[in-house]
Amino acid sequence: MSTADTSPRKLPGSLNANRQLDRWLRINRDGTVSVFPGKVEIGQGILTALSQIVAEELDVAMGRIRLSPTDTSYSPDEGMTSGSQSITDGGAALRYAAAEARDLLMQRAAAQLGVSLEQLSVTDGTVTARSGGSVSYWDIVTDDLLAREATGDVPPKPAAQHSVIGAAVPRRDIPAKVGGVPSYVHDLDLPGMLHGRVARPPSYGAKLGALDEADVRAMPGVVALVRDGSFVGVVAEREDQAIRALQRIKRIARWEEQANLPESTDPRFLLKETSEDEVISEKRDEAAAGRAAKTLEAEYTRPYTAHATIGPSCAMASFDKGRYTIWTHSQGVYPLRHDLSKVLAVKPDQITVIHCDGAGCYGHNGADDAALDAALLARAAPGRPVRVQWMREDEFTWEPYGPAMVVRLKAALDANGNIVDWAEELWSNSHSTRPGAQKGVNLIAAWHLAQPHEPSPPRNPPLPGGGSHRNAIPIYEFPNQRVTNHLIKRMPLRVSALRALGATANIFAIESFMDELAAAAGADPVEFRLRHLKDPRARAVIETVAAKAGWKKGEKGDGSRGRGIGFARYKNGACYVAVIVEVEIGNEIGVKRAWAAIDAGLVINPDGLINQTEGGLIQSVSWALKEAVQFDRERVLTQTWDDYPILTFEEIPQIEVTVINQPDLPPLGAGEGAQGPTVSAVANAVFNAIGARLRDLPFTRDRVVAALT
Repeated sequence: MSTADTSPRKLPGSLNANRQLDRWLRINRDGTVSVFPGKVEIGQGILTALSQIVAEELDVAMGRIRLSPTDTSYSPDEGMTSGSQSITDGGAALRYAAAEARDLLMQRAAAQLGVSLEQLSVTDGTVTARSGGSVSYWDIVTDDLLAREATGDVPPKPAAQHSVIGAAVPRRDIPAKVGGVPSYVHDLDLPGMLHGRVARPPSYGAKLGALDEADVRAMPGVVALVRDGSFVGVVAEREDQAIRALQRIKRIARWEEQANLPESTDPRFLLKETSEDEVISEKRDEAAAGRAAKTLEAEYTRPYTAHATIGPSCAMASFDKGRYTIWTHSQGVYPLRHDLSKVLAVKPDQITVIHCDGAGCYGHNGADDAALDAALLARAAPGRPVRVQWMREDEFTWEPYGPAMVVRLKAALDANGNIVDWAEELWSNSHSTRPGAQKGVNLIAAWHLAQPHEPSPPRNPPLPGGGSHRNAIPIYEFPNQRVTNHLIKRMPLRVSALRALGATANIFAIESFMDELAAAAGADPVEFRLRHLKDPRARAVIETVAAKAGWKKGEKGDGSRGRGIGFARYKNGACYVAVIVEVEIGNEIGVKRAWAAIDAGLVINPDGLINQTEGGLIQSVSWALKEAVQFDRERVLTQTWDDYPILTFEEIPQIEVTVINQPDLPPLGAGEGAQGPTVSAVANAVFNAIGARLRDLPFTRDRVVAALT
């Protein structure tokens, strides 16, 4: 009996789960190429990079590429746009699909021109034979050309032949955004459109007791009031009417509340919670451990952090003849449809979810929740689209936050100042409660219905990507090492994915502690890191950023100014990033200059990679200096920008990013690489400036004073 494996061969990236070529591309007779990405634009410039990949592999001009919005009625299912995987997964799929499409077109051209493939060349879609004669893609394409399964047998171009990949192509999405052209889901204006608002409970776990529904229904412009358990929403002809009705509901509704939030915003409350414990890395060398001469311990924390999306979440939905159409800035239209079908009690193919640009958040904000809000309200007004716009206080109090974390470290140095033992423990909630899980529903409104859906059980995505334990395993070389993850499944505040997940806190802790150990060893922080690193690409980014910043061995701050370094390889398998920052300390900490070096393998668009690194660095400085969600025993208190300051334009440092291009190596995810290195560089710069260690984020004035005293 044969035991041969008959399963299909594995194809690159997202092509493996979406194997039809015409699911990704269409060559049009009008001289254009339609591209159907499953990854979405959230401000990271991915659609420009994907266009470059297709233009490169097909040998056509960028101007011919037409990108279609991600839509569950035709797009490949690429799950979530998250984890810095758009190029590695979606880009790989399009690269191979386009390469195979070009090969099929060339075969057809060779047959028509009566020559061999070796005699052909192609320029902007026109195929020319050395012996004379030419034909264009647009002349020879037919509808059935790409109606086949990808083989993965046609290799993409080698780097030496690239002319579009690696070029600084202008972003496709920027002109409309800069010019104020309506382009966001917030800007949608469909015929017959109604406006909706949802009256959220005032706190987690609150139950609706009493509401005078007739009072609200009688208000001008109100088309429908939807009350289902503790879910209350209103639909009106105009947006101002919907807002007035919402305000009225908030004044007259009576809620039953509970005091069930932690007693303190200090993340150390996590240490008292029941946890699911796992040793995720362990190695022992007794001889090395015996050389321990000095031991250090430290504890680091990160608070709950908001996405702080500048534009509150928004969605549009229509319900007609048993079918739903939903426009959303969700980062995963298929996972969202999965959860919507459960709540709306219809089959997934009765729901079409269409992505529209929104205010990017790099993580799981309220976009998916707004989509369900819109669908529930649209059901009360069949045949007319309903636009739901969250209010600012909705976004701050009901979005899923980045989880609070505590990281404890203990390490031993030998007499030569080398690390011979490393012990690390971390405490955190789950970092991923996005829609799409098999069990439960991760949408707010579903929890408030009269027949509620339970949230999905909290979990950690497996390593190497990981969740709370992302980047918890150091890539430095230690002879003894033990890393323990304490996953806390009870979530007093709603949490989910925030850019970089647990990597920010884990790298902050590891890189701050590396600085503390360097100081204890009397070593320069740059040299100390290099001493414990073997990976040549890791060493290169550290050496590069040190050279660009003019780092001097053993340099000291002057009591108000200082510099510090942070480094990591994101997810221990994606891009390498090293950051040096210069701080100035007066009444507050100011980050004045920053240098970064990044190795992300093959670079598709260097400007895009620099943009991502700069943006990540700026956001991380804001996290380091300012951001924390506030709450008391009953309610989240962070509701406005006054309650949640973020970095202002005038506080942005001068930034210099150096890209180390590796054209012959695979591209590496890069959108979240700068977070941890930047936060730790700020902490280390403060120590360099004034000799005070800051171990609790954010680094406020009060914490600086406390550290000094």
